[in-house]
Amino acid sequence: MQTLAALHDESAAIAASVPAARHHRDQSIPVRKSELLDALIERGAFASASEKAQFRRLARLLALIYHYEFFDRLTHLHDTYHHLDPDHAPRPPLDPAREQQDYVVLRDALFAVLRGANFVEVSHAEIERAHQERAAVRVEIRTSLDEFREVRFFRRGLSRETLTVADWYGLRKRSIEADIYKEVVLFCGMKPAAQLDQRRGRKTKHGAPPRLRPGSVLIKSFRHIASADLNALFPNVRVVMSTLDRLILTVPAIAGGVPIILNLASTVTVLFLVAGFYLGLSGAVNDNDMKKALAAMSGLVALGAFMMRQWVKYQRQSLRYQKELADNIYYRSVNNNAGLFDTLIGAAEQQECKEAFLACYFLLTARAPLTHDALDRQIEQWLADNFAIEVDFEVDDALAKLDRLGLTRRDGDKLAILPMDEILPRLEAAWAEMFRKEEEASLRPVKA
Repeated sequence: MQTLAALHDESAAIAASVPAARHHRDQSIPVRKSELLDALIERGAFASASEKAQFRRLARLLALIYHYEFFDRLTHLHDTYHHLDPDHAPRPPLDPAREQQDYVVLRDALFAVLRGANFVEVSHAEIERAHQERAAVRVEIRTSLDEFREVRFFRRGLSRETLTVADWYGLRKRSIEADIYKEVVLFCGMKPAAQLDQRRGRKTKHGAPPRLRPGSVLIKSFRHIASADLNALFPNVRVVMSTLDRLILTVPAIAGGVPIILNLASTVTVLFLVAGFYLGLSGAVNDNDMKKALAAMSGLVALGAFMMRQWVKYQRQSLRYQKELADNIYYRSVNNNAGLFDTLIGAAEQQECKEAFLACYFLLTARAPLTHDALDRQIEQWLADNFAIEVDFEVDDALAKLDRLGLTRRDGDKLAILPMDEILPRLEAAWAEMFRKEEEASLRPVKA
């Protein structure tokens, strides 16, 4: 069976450099864009109503520019994913080269959006640990990775919480400490049909077709998932009986079945003798043989009933575990496949805007040019003071956004921003340029 390490080799190097989840400060700013903007304006250092109005105008222009750019990225994601959507098989089927090209383009574009929304890829070490531990999902589960060419997890929002879980078949409850991911996105690429084994790739062991079309990509999002339960999110996860469950079901079966079999051993030969008599294969039988034959029939019926009862117990236990797994995962599923793109694009756009707003505000209100580290510390401290949140602010990403629009100035390690009366015309010109390019594109003749 293919190992998770083989599927996740791209992130193996990340595992050595990424600290444990519980020690990681999240880069996501869990505050609404409008709430953050209001706090900057109303609680900030702007003295006059005119300055406040100008900054609100600046923020609106930035938001419009990012919204326009992210709309293009959303359209690109939908177009690229169309042929890889497991719910829509392409007609005619794509050739392998085109399918692989679309897969790589989709993966890179989606991962860029996820990182823009401040999702962090779950390291190989965290996923391997999930296969060894259990938190909210207390059942034992297994998953096969043979059908997948790539499985990646991204998470956003991290907290340490106390969970109450049932133990000893619900007879006891206990509390455990667990790392909880507020949001989790699963990216799961199926192998192309040509790479799947002909026996196991096209059909499961029960003879049914695979749940996901070969070559397709499954994308799902979940909320409030314990880090130790990541393995329960795989699309082909199945519940298996633990060693204790097998003992509980097997020992009574042996204890109850052995006496029945021993009783049958002495009478089964008589049953064959009577059957041979009625089929004309043997001579006469006496009344005592008939009584023993009836006793043997009764024993066989009892053995059949006993075996059926044990099978029903096994199925009932399996269904109970399936229900427990579904109860813990079903209500935590948020969105999937193409429907998830709008949510992710919106989240990335929100994060971009908030980072740009914060960088602009603190550079505009600084009494002197700031260093990179000083700007980072001021923003993180302000978020802690005003919203009681601890964030690892992405100052490099925020400054790159402003640099791209030509709003910043650098003098060695010192950072400054253009005056407000220069920023607004630049942003208005950038917004107008977008519309000019769009108009030119619409007038360009379409190639046959």
